Amino acid sequence: MIKEIKSKSVLNKHKKRDSLFLEDYTLNPYLGCSFNCLYCYVNGSKYGSRIPKNLSVKINAAEVLYRQLKNRARKKEYGIIALGSATDPYLHQEKELKITRELLKIIYRFHFPLNLSTKSNLILRDMDLLKKIDESAKLPEDLATRLGKGTIITFSFSTMDNEMARIFEPAAPSPLDRLEAMAQLKTEGFLVGVCLMPILPFLSDTPDQIDFIIKTVKEFGGDFVLSGGMTLFGDQCNDSRMKYYDALAEYFPEVLTKTKAIFDNSDYPPPYYQKKISDLTSEICRKYNIKSRII
Repeated sequence: MIKEIKSKSVLNKHKKRDSLFLEDYTLNPYLGCSFNCLYCYVNGSKYGSRIPKNLSVKINAAEVLYRQLKNRARKKEYGIIALGSATDPYLHQEKELKITRELLKIIYRFHFPLNLSTKSNLILRDMDLLKKIDESAKLPEDLATRLGKGTIITFSFSTMDNEMARIFEPAAPSPLDRLEAMAQLKTEGFLVGVCLMPILPFLSDTPDQIDFIIKTVKEFGGDFVLSGGMTLFGDQCNDSRMKYYDALAEYFPEVLTKTKAIFDNSDYPPPYYQKKISDLTSEICRKYNIKSRII
C-alpha cells in the first residue's frame, strides 16, 4: 500500500556541485523504494532515518517543484537536477501515478538540465520529454562546452548476471531490460551510461567480471561507467548489512566470511579495496575506450 504525503519542498540545493554525477540539485518524487535492493544504503544508515517504512509518494511534488524552479529560474540559478538520487523515479507504481512524468514537464518548462538515474526501462515512456529537456536545457556556464547535453541518463547496476540480480535486486527490472533501454536511448542521441554501484565483493569485483560488465556496457552504447564499492549499514534485521549477509549465507556462503572480513565491523570497505576497484575500472574503461566519468 502506497502512502500519499505532501511536502513543503522537493528540490534540494547542494552547497557544491557533486563532482561525479555533476548535480547541483536533487529531486525525489518517492520516499522508500519498492525495488527492495538488499544492499540499499538507505536501510540502516543516517540517510534513511527520516524515511517512512512504507513506500510514500509526494502527491503534491509537481506543484511544489513548479514554485521552486520558477524562483530558481527567475534568479538564473540553473544547475543539473539529479532525479532519483535516493529513490528510483521509475518504480512500478510510477506507471499509473505518473508523478515523475509531471516533474519532467516542469523541468522542461523552466529549462533545467537533468541527470536521471534508474534501474527501470519504464524511462522509455518519457523519451519525448527527455528529448525536449535535452534540447532546451540551460547548462551552467562552466559545463556548457564540456557537456553539451541537457539530459544525462544513468542506469544503475550491481551485476550484469540476471540470476544474481534477482537475489539482490528482487523487484527491479532485469539487467538485460536496462541494457536494452539504454541502447534504445543511445540511438535517440542521448548521453547514456552506467552507475556500477555497488560492486559486490567477491561476486562482481574480479578483473574478469568487471571486464565483462564494461565490455557489455560498451556494446549496448554506453558513454561512461561510474563505479563504486559497497556500503553496509545497521545491525537490525531490515538493515542493509543484515539483509545482505543473510542473502550471502543462503546463496553464496563461500564468500560470507571473506565479505565480513573486508568490512570488519565498518560501514565501508577499507581504502585499499576501494582504490583497487577504482583503478581496475578506470583501466578497463580505457581498454574499451569508454569514459570512467561523465565528462
